[in-house]
Amino acid sequence: MTAFPFDNSYARLPERFYARRQPTPVTAPRLIRLNRGLADELGLDPDWLSGPEGIAALAGNANPVGADPIAAAYAGHQFGQFVPQLGDGRAVLLGEVIDRHGIRRDIQLKGSGPTPFSRRGDGRAALGPVLREYLVSEAMAALGIPTTRALAAIATGEPVIRETVLPGAVLTRVAASHIRVGTFQFFAAREDVEALRALADHVVARHYPAAAQAEHPYRALLEAVVAAQAELVARWLLVGFVHGVMNTDNMAVAGETIDYGPCAFLDVYDPRTVYSSIDRTGRYAYGQQPRIALWNLTRFAETLLPLLADDETQSVAAAEAALAGYAPRFEAAYQGGLNRKIGLGAVREGDPALVGDLLKRMAENQADFTLTFRALCGAAEGPEGDGAVRDLFVDPTAYDGWAAGWRARLAAEGQDPAETAAGMRNVNPAFIPRNHQVEAMIAAAVEHDDFGPFETLLTVLARPYADQPEYARYAQAPEGGGVGYRTFCGT
Repeated sequence: MTAFPFDNSYARLPERFYARRQPTPVTAPRLIRLNRGLADELGLDPDWLSGPEGIAALAGNANPVGADPIAAAYAGHQFGQFVPQLGDGRAVLLGEVIDRHGIRRDIQLKGSGPTPFSRRGDGRAALGPVLREYLVSEAMAALGIPTTRALAAIATGEPVIRETVLPGAVLTRVAASHIRVGTFQFFAAREDVEALRALADHVVARHYPAAAQAEHPYRALLEAVVAAQAELVARWLLVGFVHGVMNTDNMAVAGETIDYGPCAFLDVYDPRTVYSSIDRTGRYAYGQQPRIALWNLTRFAETLLPLLADDETQSVAAAEAALAGYAPRFEAAYQGGLNRKIGLGAVREGDPALVGDLLKRMAENQADFTLTFRALCGAAEGPEGDGAVRDLFVDPTAYDGWAAGWRARLAAEGQDPAETAAGMRNVNPAFIPRNHQVEAMIAAAVEHDDFGPFETLLTVLARPYADQPEYARYAQAPEGGGVGYRTFCGT
């Protein structure tokens, strides 16, 4: 077996899809972390990867056999403004492997030096953002949310210049693919229908093979991407995740969460929450994410219009019909998930109002999102568990006013309370990447070269639904509820 058994399908597409570019070597590569479990899943040898040759490959200092490094071309709407050319400005796709489940996966180096798409940037990544993406993407995977994964983090031994001088790093990212809505926009802006068709065919074959058998394959592709994104964003909301920068170039058509720049998780519940320092209008606030996903999907549908039908009117009608499926798909996933979070089965009449009332009272009383739902697990076993929930509300009687109706609805389920609570603990995490802990972890690594907090957080977040009493402090909310916390893109 070769070190990386590459089979590079994207690099076999026409050359206007990418620029061939070798990673830029670094002076003193050092392995910070190798995801040995993911390496095994990919059919790779973790011992080789953690040795000198593997580290050289992961740092961009040596090309493994079979690699065909490329920087992908794409465009995108950034905060609603269209930019006709973006592309991989600090990343190269080494190639693709077929994992042990028969799934094709991209192996990409992020922070590997400048490319033709760098737009005067240095093409490098700072250590802090690399650790954030490694940690949060692996936490999302453990939470059961479709996501890119982190295979390795490498310290480069070189500084990068941002607001200050920071240590540099390279992240090895694994994805079902790195094809984005913005990839389609790149060719649509150039009216390159031939490339759009080739790209759509590639995505169908790679991600949605059932669409190839449909009467109208490109309509089926659009419907599949709409469904995948509707369910993905619902899952984000159910764990309090805020992506932070939902530009169209950050929406992967495979339905995975991608690009963890200014991401964060809710502490105090407030649907208006914005963490990203560059989101000055609240465009990508927590509660705006479903609307923005549909906006992005509408831009995707526009790129497919030349493929949907021969007649423009019919193409628009087909796109509108596919997009109309977004709202019911999202609502079913979101309301069904909320029902499970409060211990209920299939959504019945009145359930959306019941859980909506809880969220409203949480927002009015500065209740922590994750802690409230986890504490409800104990309350589902009996009123003796109410105290832990009441303590999270500024006015505890606000919870009391809701709990009576909830218990009546639970009684209608007819399930044993212990079974109800156990089911709730399987969907309400005890542990999320708490923003203050992520920042403390980054500070320890950047300022003191101490990766102990990083390793501990990875251990805790690998089992988010387990109580783990020995790590109880990692479940705690920050002082002040995290109000005023800000994240930065890191580019």
